[in-house]
Amino acid sequence: MSGIIGRKMTSRAISALNINQFLRESRVFTSRTYSSTAKEMTVRDALNSALDEEMSADPKVFIMGEEVGEYQGAYKISKGLLDKYGPERVLDTPITEAGFAGIGVGAAYHGLKPIIEFMTFNFSMQAIDHIINSAAKSNYMSAGQISVPIVFRGPNGAAAGVGAQHSQCYAAWFGACPGLKVLAPYSSEDARGLLKAAIRDPDPVVFLENELLYGESFPVSAEALDSSFCLPIGKAKIELEGKDVTITAFSKMVGSALKAAEILAKEGISAEVVNLRSIRPLDRSTINASVRKTNRLITVEEGFPQHGVGAEICASVVEESFEYLDAPVERISGADVPMPYAANLERMAVPQVEDIVRAAKRACYRSAQKSVPMAATA
Repeated sequence: MSGIIGRKMTSRAISALNINQFLRESRVFTSRTYSSTAKEMTVRDALNSALDEEMSADPKVFIMGEEVGEYQGAYKISKGLLDKYGPERVLDTPITEAGFAGIGVGAAYHGLKPIIEFMTFNFSMQAIDHIINSAAKSNYMSAGQISVPIVFRGPNGAAAGVGAQHSQCYAAWFGACPGLKVLAPYSSEDARGLLKAAIRDPDPVVFLENELLYGESFPVSAEALDSSFCLPIGKAKIELEGKDVTITAFSKMVGSALKAAEILAKEGISAEVVNLRSIRPLDRSTINASVRKTNRLITVEEGFPQHGVGAEICASVVEESFEYLDAPVERISGADVPMPYAANLERMAVPQVEDIVRAAKRACYRSAQKSVPMAATA
């Protein structure tokens, strides 16, 4: 394999690590306070430890992508893996997503378990034919004779100040394709448990991380630190129980939903926050059970409003739980425009905590109904 792919250093790191602090400070994050006795781990370390343990447990697992080896990963997710497992299993590639994604799919056909890292999922468009036509459809087209145990992973969605071509959320794109499983972790426990599940799965998995979450710390349980830990694919998590309104979210937007729930609680509104974790398969039963309890629904996502994840959730609730609704469902999403570069316009194009709070109040008839749509509300 290393004879096919040159371990050549690339220059497209987008200066990620140099601006991480700026990126984190330029967006709203949920403030969290935890017990000082709780074990904490960053999302970056959670992903790194999951990769390390799965590569240690199964010699068929290998990672391939731009700067995953010598540079230790553009975001340091693969830090230390080259030294531990060598260049045959940690492969630096040229800037050619179509090339190394295709080689990864071919390796999966032959029983290996590749992990393909995209420096950002925006670059996965270069490899879309291999992801959709080769990886996602082969099991069905071969009548189950060909398994494709491959993981496509990397940062997805908006960072900060990187423009339209580096800021798109692809959850709805990949979530629409039969044959793929699509995961979007929020916390360190999510990242660790879901990445392990993705690597062990016999089918292709698109694993959507978030650049702005890499440096965030979350408490992790002793169970999650065990090498055998694994989260089920297709199962959402109730991050916060409530009785007045259901708020669904995934990836970084879970933090915004939790922050909104804190504000709403001070005004007497009890919000239930559902962390989707899995985009495909979607945990419709958990979502509908929550709506049948609260009788209201707000969906939150960074992606575009049309044909989005929120639209699918709203359709599911209308089809299965319409008679339980006491208010119209609302979708909070990114604005229906390419991501602006200017910081003030970028903020208007991405859902903010106050957007979620206003939508929840409208659903609970605690404020005037909207007359003019907000930029980030569909």
